Amino acid sequence: MSAWSSDPLLRYDPPKTVPRHRILVVDDHPPMAIAFARLIQVLGHEVRVTHDGTTALACLDNYQPDIVLLDIGLPGMNGYEVARRLRATERGSRVRLVALTGYGDDDDVARARGAGFDLFLVKPVSFSSLSAVLEMPSGVTPLEEH
Repeated sequence: MSAWSSDPLLRYDPPKTVPRHRILVVDDHPPMAIAFARLIQVLGHEVRVTHDGTTALACLDNYQPDIVLLDIGLPGMNGYEVARRLRATERGSRVRLVALTGYGDDDDVARARGAGFDLFLVKPVSFSSLSAVLEMPSGVTPLEEH
C-alpha cells in the first residue's frame, strides 16, 4: 500500500518547475506567522519566522532570504520603517519585499511603494495569492495588490 492510498491528505509533492526560495516571514502575531510558514513549506520553500523588525533586520545577512513577507503593523519599528532600513542595505536591495497588512486603501499602497515594497498583500491572504507571489520570476516586480 502506498502513502497515497493510506493518507492522501498528508502528502503533497510540489511541482518540480516552481523555483525554490528562502523566505523570511515577519509578523508579530505568532499564529499568523506560523500559518504563513506552514503554507510556504507546503509549497516547497525554505522559511524562517521572526516577530519584530529589529530581529528581521538582524537576520537579513545570516539567513539571506530571497523574499521577505513583512507585516506593516509591527509594534515598535513598523513595517514601513523596516522596509526602508532593509532597502538601505546591499542584501536588502535585492530581495523581493512583500507587504502584509490588514490595511488596503490607496494611501496604504502608496505608502508601501514609498517605503520600498515590491508587492502588497491584504490579510487575510488567500493560498492562491501567496502561491502566485512566491512563484513569480526573480527580478524587479511592480507594486500591486493581490
